[in-house]
Amino acid sequence: MNTFNHATGREDQSQPTQGPGASRPAHAKRFNAGFFLTFLITFAVWLVFSGRLDGFHLMLGGISCAIVALLSADLLFPISVNRRLPFMWFRLMGYIPWLLYQIFKANLHVMYLVFHPRMMELIDPHIIEFDSHLTSDVSRTTFANSITLTPGTITVNVTALGKFSVHCIDAASGRPLPGEMEARIGKVFGE
Repeated sequence: MNTFNHATGREDQSQPTQGPGASRPAHAKRFNAGFFLTFLITFAVWLVFSGRLDGFHLMLGGISCAIVALLSADLLFPISVNRRLPFMWFRLMGYIPWLLYQIFKANLHVMYLVFHPRMMELIDPHIIEFDSHLTSDVSRTTFANSITLTPGTITVNVTALGKFSVHCIDAASGRPLPGEMEARIGKVFGE
């Protein structure tokens, strides 16, 4: 909302303090779904690794996890992701079994290469490059990690524009990229 400020002689472009266009206070932006999810994750990890379940240690662990969540929630769950967070987790849970199956298949393929009598002829390492249609940092990171988790392929580099460089142990390992994996990750993150 633009108003003329007679004291400065300039147009004031500040946000309204009331009504539908008003911005939320800074402290309200800190305590969102990302903060609580980060707190729950860090507290669960703390419980598993600490082994201390008395009141004093639970209180210290809770305070520590709240501080960590306050400082890092926006790093783990950016605001653009927070709006889609509940639906994204359900879709991610559907992606993980498919990824595990791909990892299993790739393990069998690498095992075939390693135990084949002509192993030196079959292994042909090379780097492939392709452009990804994924746009967010979270989806590109998930794609790069999924590629690296799959035996026979390692993500070497990802540019800010979405160009991937992937090291493959042979041509068959790199053939399906980007393909179905990229499409499934795109569905998970709504891209």
